[in-house]
Amino acid sequence: MKLVLLACLATATLAAPQTYGGSDNRPQYPHIAILRDERVDHGDGNFRYEFETENGIHVNAVGTPGSEGQSNIQGFYRFPLDDGSIGEVIYVADEFGYRPESALIPTPPPLPAHAIEQIAFAEELRRQGVEWDQYGFRINRK
Repeated sequence: MKLVLLACLATATLAAPQTYGGSDNRPQYPHIAILRDERVDHGDGNFRYEFETENGIHVNAVGTPGSEGQSNIQGFYRFPLDDGSIGEVIYVADEFGYRPESALIPTPPPLPAHAIEQIAFAEELRRQGVEWDQYGFRINRK
């Protein structure tokens, strides 16, 4: 048991970041220059900001006052991926929530044909006024 504990401790020590510095002994990260940093806030709920760094990070957002007291924001962010390509997320955040769009976001597989047919059949029955109870049994015979 002691050997396993010693092996785990050694692995954790070797996996920890090795670049330390300063009096607080925190990891030091390379300096990334900010190429652009623009911010405008009109004070009435309208704002815009955009910044870009030398390593490919790019963020842009435009905000307006929402109809229900919230801020409506449209924007995007881009960042470099490990394979050298750029990942991008475009989003809207408003009274309907946060809605991102990106090829990076996983999507479920398509429904099989028989499931689509069953859903269409159930929708047709609902249009005809058919109702079901909490167990899925039909409660009216229209």
